[in-house]
Amino acid sequence: MKEIIYSPHSGFCFGVKRALEMIPKDTDGRTVNTCGPIIHNRRVTDELSERGIGIVESPEEGERGSVIVVRSHGEGRDFYARAKAMDMEVLDATCPFVERIHDLVKDAYDDGRQVIIVGDKYHPEVIGINGWCGCKAIVVGSDEEAGNIVLPEGESALVVAQTTISKDLFTSVTSKIEEKFAGRVEVVNTICSATEQRQKGCLETARKVDLMLIVGDRSSSNTRKLFEIAKKVCKNTFFIENLRDLPLKEIEKYNKIGIAAGASTPEIAIKEVAASMSDKNTEQTMSMADFMDDIDKSLRLPRSGELVTGKVHQVTDEEIIVNLGCKKDGVIPLNEITIEGDQKLTDLYSEGDEIQAKVLKTDDGDGTILLSKKKLEAGEHWEEINKALEEKELIEVDVVRQVNGGVIAMYKEVSGFIPLSQLSDRFVEDSSEFVGQTLKVKVSRVDPRRGKAIFSRKMYLNEEKQKALEKIWENIHVDDIVKGKVMRFTDYGAFVDIGGIDGLLHISEISWGKLKHPQEVLSIGEEINVKILSMNAEKGKVSLGLKQTQPEPWSVIEEKYEVGQVVKGKVLQIKEYGCFVELEPGLDGLVHISQISHRRVNDINEEVSVGQEVEAKILEIDKDRKRISLSIKETIDPAEERERQSAPEAPAEEAAPEAPAEEVAPEAPADESEEKPE
Repeated sequence: MKEIIYSPHSGFCFGVKRALEMIPKDTDGRTVNTCGPIIHNRRVTDELSERGIGIVESPEEGERGSVIVVRSHGEGRDFYARAKAMDMEVLDATCPFVERIHDLVKDAYDDGRQVIIVGDKYHPEVIGINGWCGCKAIVVGSDEEAGNIVLPEGESALVVAQTTISKDLFTSVTSKIEEKFAGRVEVVNTICSATEQRQKGCLETARKVDLMLIVGDRSSSNTRKLFEIAKKVCKNTFFIENLRDLPLKEIEKYNKIGIAAGASTPEIAIKEVAASMSDKNTEQTMSMADFMDDIDKSLRLPRSGELVTGKVHQVTDEEIIVNLGCKKDGVIPLNEITIEGDQKLTDLYSEGDEIQAKVLKTDDGDGTILLSKKKLEAGEHWEEINKALEEKELIEVDVVRQVNGGVIAMYKEVSGFIPLSQLSDRFVEDSSEFVGQTLKVKVSRVDPRRGKAIFSRKMYLNEEKQKALEKIWENIHVDDIVKGKVMRFTDYGAFVDIGGIDGLLHISEISWGKLKHPQEVLSIGEEINVKILSMNAEKGKVSLGLKQTQPEPWSVIEEKYEVGQVVKGKVLQIKEYGCFVELEPGLDGLVHISQISHRRVNDINEEVSVGQEVEAKILEIDKDRKRISLSIKETIDPAEERERQSAPEAPAEEAAPEAPAEEVAPEAPADESEEKPE
């Protein structure tokens, strides 16, 4: 007997399902087209064609005033303007994961950064992404191409990924890019998590089986990638586009067979392949609808939590046996039925009565399905949940246990599911920390017939965060001085949290002096007062200044410095005519070559060095021209200098004579201020 192992996460992904759901079920006489094939699967596109859904390659190919559907791959920025010019109704089914890439790329392009896309430059998703940065992205698909990238000096870049590429390729290519342009690139892994899970599941399945079948359309990029992954660990791997491709002779040889499918492969195609291997002599001629009905009727059992309707087959004082129309009967024990006083089950129900109940277990140990009537009493609670969904209200739920992929939470008598991704607005690795907690949640989906409710705490947290952000935006203004916390550094500045909003403190706005890196004066976690220089609430951007919270040195120079004062400073820069000494950030003065020493100086580098701390006397302060003249020699006793400069081993005639007054180097000309360090 053959064992068939299904690879987890096979078949339609979230984005594809969403795109197909957005296509009108009935065109109502309107012209409806998808811009390009909605997914890379001819079976699906043929089905849509039979329903009157056409395919165009651009808005201009469609009829004016028609409906155009944007597929999950997404389109470029100019597509929407072109569709509007054609008076088209746009149904945008762009995958949310792809939309996130569009936003990242658009922001980077608007900030003047180069965009690098790791992927296939001919893939429609990549073409669409490129359309959000003026079609000026660099697209690379290999280590070799990454090595050929050229970035102008000083230019930074954003690196993103096509959602369906392999993680190994992305890691390899981005490592090459980061090595080549250290500190100049921001890498964001935008590979869809479903893609990673599907590829991982395919690899693990292929390792367990003797023969692997990859089901999908040959034009599907992610399905081809699954084939490549499986082929590496299972030599008997075959690409199956339809039943005619089944390698029947090879299948006969092996008993353990794995099946994986791409994101654009419908479930019916997977089931047909499995059914064909179970009965290879049965001709598969039924339609998709007939096949699905047959599968559902003959094989499917109701799931736990599902609401079912059946006919009473037998009633005793202890239980009710219910015919559900499937391979197993249902049983409702006495303790799962609400009765009053001395009533008996035989008083309430008779053979042939129609009865509705909720599935507790698909197998109670005796080969029957365990049902409950009491759970139906939660009907009013379902109404409350439905109302919360429709009116977008908050409800409170109790987290009762951890399950695969999330947690089970109870709203009164109703059991719901909170996916791992919806438990928090941060990454959650272990959901057990939420067990026992009462959480405020939003209802994201309800199916009372199947007993399903999906809750989201993340939606609630995001809304609260948005409200808080809106309040912050209302209460801050340009020129406000606010308290902030340094969160992270970049080469061009620091990001500061000002109460829920991250503002950019550019390196040029940190100090009145010149910095090479923000960490010279700041540290992560440090609290500082900053001034709001500009705001853009629409883009969520705030520019901050730190130096503006302190007086500009020249504006208060008279309060701190005067002519004749001896000061200490650090040598910043050395020129042929003198050296610049920093007294404090943003304030420096010139020591002319004639003011270095009492003796003649030919090479200033022999007297002072950059970074050296020196004492100097202020000779002149010109506030209007922002110039300070300093003298080092005025702080030195001539006799002591001569004694210090005289080396015992050197003959007296080798000592440099003191320069006569007429040979002293001239004062720096006025235009030399242009060479003053910034």
